[in-house]
Amino acid sequence: MEPQLLHDVAASVATVVIRHPAKRNAMTAGMWRSLPPLLDTLAADPDVRALVLTGAGGTFCAGADISTLQGSPDEAQGLAVGAEEALAAFPKPTLAAVRGHCVGGGAQLAAACDLRFAEEGALFGVTPAKLGIVYPASSTRRLMSLVGPATAKYLLFSGELIDAERALRTGLVDEVLPGGELDKRVAEFARILVSRSQLTQAAAKEFANGRTDRDTHWSEQARGSGDTAEGVAAFLERRPPRFTWTT
Repeated sequence: MEPQLLHDVAASVATVVIRHPAKRNAMTAGMWRSLPPLLDTLAADPDVRALVLTGAGGTFCAGADISTLQGSPDEAQGLAVGAEEALAAFPKPTLAAVRGHCVGGGAQLAAACDLRFAEEGALFGVTPAKLGIVYPASSTRRLMSLVGPATAKYLLFSGELIDAERALRTGLVDEVLPGGELDKRVAEFARILVSRSQLTQAAAKEFANGRTDRDTHWSEQARGSGDTAEGVAAFLERRPPRFTWTT
């Protein structure tokens, strides 16, 4: 099978699948390049209200295909950072569904998602120290914002893998599911995400990511959206809300 990113959209949820079975879903240069335009397409689709990133089979992503580093390591790292930043900038909620290894570039992608759910037995690692690579500043800051300086240093200095339970304790993972239950929980949570106000989610994502110049914009959007009135009415009438604001 050729290494590639697969995707589909169902019930307002886009699912992107990393598939490179010969190398435990390692990302090739072509896969890194293809992710930003794919995300642009999905972001522009009005039917998409949330995105799930996962790996084919029993592995999330074992990192970058090391063969891509033999030519120009700087170029390979630039491709990875570009894909990571495109994922972090996706305007709707994103969730990484992790089973098996989530290492190197895989951990980079998972960290760029808003949320991470993992199956028991998953392993996480940030491994540039094993290759003599300087981890990108933006990726380091993103990792540190999730797990704090001490754990970020542990992961970066050692390149050692940690299990899902430790990832949960440190904040790298949001939920850990028993074997066989990850897909069910991800589908359930995705349904929750698409039922909520996109206005709330979009503003919260910008604020949580540190943007400080759009307070007035979001106040104006809230006043003109009708989502608040609909949410209150639905609560009082004990019915599901029908939010209408879209990005």
